[in-house]
Amino acid sequence: MNTILELNQITKTYKMGDLDFQALKGVSLEIEAGEMVALMGPSGSGKTTLMQVIGLLDRATTGNYKLRGREVASLSENDRAEARNSDIGFVFQAFHLLSRQSILENVEVPLMYAGYNAKDRRDRAMTMLEKVGLGDKWRNLPSQISGGQKQRVAVARALTLEPAILLADEPTGNLDTRTSIEIMALFQELNEEGATVIIVTHENDIGDHCKRIVRLRDGLLESDRQNPNPHRARA
Repeated sequence: MNTILELNQITKTYKMGDLDFQALKGVSLEIEAGEMVALMGPSGSGKTTLMQVIGLLDRATTGNYKLRGREVASLSENDRAEARNSDIGFVFQAFHLLSRQSILENVEVPLMYAGYNAKDRRDRAMTMLEKVGLGDKWRNLPSQISGGQKQRVAVARALTLEPAILLADEPTGNLDTRTSIEIMALFQELNEEGATVIIVTHENDIGDHCKRIVRLRDGLLESDRQNPNPHRARA
């Protein structure tokens, strides 16, 4: 198997005035390329903090983190930013779309920062929109499409640079049940095509769509199990 990320005894402590709050208390975890993992736990369990560490949005206080074989702690800020942009595609609960830009222009944003020329940006963004079933909506503004379609745009944007990991933070939190199932069907399809998918969620029915379920509680790894019969979502 090809280990894509490896966490060894990760801790994270936040200063809260004169007090220290330890959000992670020594979490060790390996994820292989091509897995679809649910990272679960109640509020305050540490799952969001762990997601931020995995996504290079925050630094661990102690412990070792290797991403694609590279020790993250040794990376400069520029190298961390480059790894974050090239290795990890983010999908958030709140979509984070630019309201005055078309959905095509929204999907082009990472490509613009990566230095692609206008034609290549448009071609690549259109390919990703077609991949998520929105090729006919490219002219629309975010206000002109549904919540589920906005999340599909966010997924398309996350895929533009072909990241090693698709990291989704509560991606169905703002969606109704039917639309949530459609989004999970999309994640399952992407995983079947080879994408490594990590979904942070507190919803059991969302986690049950994943092949592996990792649970945190009080900053510790509570359980880590394979899900032999993940629910099959139907779009």
